[in-house]
Amino acid sequence: MSKFYEFQLAKLDGTLLDSAELRGKVVLIVNVASQCGFTKQYAGLERLSRRYTDRLLILGFPCNQFGNQEPGSADEISAFCTLNYDVTFPIMAKCDVNGANAHPLYQWLKQQKPGLLGIEAIKWNFTKFLLDKEGQVFSRYAPQTDPEALVADIELLLNR
Repeated sequence: MSKFYEFQLAKLDGTLLDSAELRGKVVLIVNVASQCGFTKQYAGLERLSRRYTDRLLILGFPCNQFGNQEPGSADEISAFCTLNYDVTFPIMAKCDVNGANAHPLYQWLKQQKPGLLGIEAIKWNFTKFLLDKEGQVFSRYAPQTDPEALVADIELLLNR
């Protein structure tokens, strides 16, 4: 069994998401920010979420570690996502993705799929991790990778 299913994840509203409930789904995990040059990727993420409803779950993790680009409160982040991008996928509680206080999920993700040259650190907002239906990390994508560029990999995993 994948360690992914052991994580209890807090949503932006404070409720918990038991990752064990995600068994059998392809999951895309993204560290997000509302004031980043890549913020427009929210639109592509939402299109993927709607295209693959009930088969792909996107989890957005707001992070303020890169250029102070997610300074808002939970309410401000929620309002931004809803008003600007009509986001319907879960936005999780703001967290760190690097350093001593990195969320345990991100510690695990980085160990499973290091970046270029084996460097584990997340380099910027909108780094993406795609997990298969068994909770194994299939791939890691750079911040500049447009969400819709993941369609072939998502469909590969959905059809396995």
